[in-house]
Amino acid sequence: MSATAGQAQSERSLAERLGLKPGQVVQEIGYDDDVDEELRRSVEAVTGTELVDEDYEDVVDIVLLWWREEDGDLFEGLTDAMIPLTGGGNIWLLTPKAGRDGHVEPSDIGEAAQTAGLSQTSSVSAAKEWSGTRLVAPKVHK
Repeated sequence: MSATAGQAQSERSLAERLGLKPGQVVQEIGYDDDVDEELRRSVEAVTGTELVDEDYEDVVDIVLLWWREEDGDLFEGLTDAMIPLTGGGNIWLLTPKAGRDGHVEPSDIGEAAQTAGLSQTSSVSAAKEWSGTRLVAPKVHK
């Protein structure tokens, strides 16, 4: 296997850890120079589409929300991130791992998610410096 094939496999596995699938539209919020570029490339490789930014004006399947402690009110960030989601979509809240600058306490994430009406379904090591928390809105039955 070539080095690039091995690299592509590791990039794919990052996004696959987040449960991403081909064709999904993924919106990225909170991009800054500290985000994990390997994870971003992985998302684009798996979905086959480029990440869309905060100004995207259509519905999306997944929101990648990069969040650091100093970014402000997490509840507000989560409620804003829910606006473009399709039914059944989810938010991946990406926060710096424990001991890193900008780390957000799990209790703060849980409280903000619950207040925003979101359920925390899983947590993963999303990248070298980032933890991922999957948040979903409750299904609305008609």
